[in-house]
Amino acid sequence: MNVTIRRPVRAAGRVIAVASGKGGVGKTWFSIMLARALVQHHRQVLLFDGDLGLANVDIQLGLLPKHDLSALVASQRSLVDCATPYPAGGFAVLAGRSGSGALSGLDPVTLERVLAALGAERAYDSIVLDLGTGLDRPVRRMAAWADTLLVIATEEPTSLTDAYAVLKLHAADRAGGDVRVIINQASSPAAGQRTFDTLARACGTFLGREPSLAGIIRRDDHVREAIRRQALLQIRHPDTAAVQDVTRLVARLLEPAA
Repeated sequence: MNVTIRRPVRAAGRVIAVASGKGGVGKTWFSIMLARALVQHHRQVLLFDGDLGLANVDIQLGLLPKHDLSALVASQRSLVDCATPYPAGGFAVLAGRSGSGALSGLDPVTLERVLAALGAERAYDSIVLDLGTGLDRPVRRMAAWADTLLVIATEEPTSLTDAYAVLKLHAADRAGGDVRVIINQASSPAAGQRTFDTLARACGTFLGREPSLAGIIRRDDHVREAIRRQALLQIRHPDTAAVQDVTRLVARLLEPAA
């Protein structure tokens, strides 16, 4: 079943969704990196933890939010009131309910209300949606609602299979749109390019169109250490390979359309 797309007028500007078909590919880590990189481009950024079942952005950042998405869902507080500032990164986080599946069954009407609140919020220039892993309806709806969809994959064959599934469903849910692939944890730029080429060929053959390559992020041992310390890689190790790759990727992402 296709997901009906209703796209409200955005006062908040560009909405970027980050998706993957499987866990362990660095989706939440990249979403955090993306939020920080957008701040460095002078954007006012909200990082929305859209993993409605197993939210963990706040855990990776060491945040203890006073309010989270559940307060917005219950209409107890406004979106800005529910967001938690993350001063080290310069952005705000709308946290999910960590360790709880209570929001995973969010009904379509409530989900539309949350998206409408995101689309109408004027406090942020950019909104990053860290989507949940998988292919359920809320994930598909948020992916189709976003202005740009970034699908993360690694060199592992199962990751490519799952990324293809995300791209296939997105093509069914929304004609056209800005869809790009990120190859993360690449053993080398050349290996990352080969991985992307394999995925792009499959999309071209079976879906009739190929996604573009957003960028390749090299495998970097500093990433795990920064996550373990609940610290931003851009601050802890600003010159490391992964930071360089993300910086180039985001600069290209923000280039005006030709």
